[in-house]
Amino acid sequence: MKLKDRVAIVTGSSRGIGRSIALALAKEGADLVINYAQRADKAKTVEEQIHSMGRRAISVKADVSDFDQVSHMVNSAIAEFGKVDILVNNAAQHRGRVVHKLSNDDWNVVINSNLTGTFYCCKQVVPHMINQKAGKIINISSAVGVRGFPGDVAYGAAKAGILGLTKSLAREVAHYGINVNAIVCGYVETDMTMMVQKAQRDFMASMIPISRIGQPDDIAEVVTFLAYGGTYMTGSLIHVDGGVGM
Repeated sequence: MKLKDRVAIVTGSSRGIGRSIALALAKEGADLVINYAQRADKAKTVEEQIHSMGRRAISVKADVSDFDQVSHMVNSAIAEFGKVDILVNNAAQHRGRVVHKLSNDDWNVVINSNLTGTFYCCKQVVPHMINQKAGKIINISSAVGVRGFPGDVAYGAAKAGILGLTKSLAREVAHYGINVNAIVCGYVETDMTMMVQKAQRDFMASMIPISRIGQPDDIAEVVTFLAYGGTYMTGSLIHVDGGVGM
């Protein structure tokens, strides 16, 4: 139980990668804030699974692109658990369009849910971590933010922005004992990626040297390590992508 008595907020944790991360942290002893924007039923299921492990958990509805809702989420965590030791910025939305067909609204949705949401969560949590002189922030980015991908200008811009945010924030808070790192995910099988047309999915899969599509647990494994270990790592961009980033 490497995370016994630690408290983690995982955004977008009612399903997909976020769900796997929350369950993996709970297995190592952490208490959890399960964040969701729409699917209360799925968040409740994750909460119940964590309770069955003997850990505490609460579900908090909050759209991370709304500063006041993020404030409510963090305040709920402090009220319930008294602290926040780990923040995993995972919540995201995707709108895939080539640039001349991407609407302004879709651009804003992607930037706000990915990049602005990460900023809001860090802004709200960092003061608590500074006070306790310790903390782990793990931002979930994407290989699209490093390599680019046709039809993903908004998503690529947002995920690239998260990498820059990670490096700058890591420099700001290192002397407070706070580690800030990012995971650069490759092609992972989730509800969001399954919405992509099969021909495009097959093309993406063909580019993976390890010859398999990633699973949410592959990401959760590395997040868990960063949550309890990696004390000499900060500002790192860790590629968990089956070798696509080579």
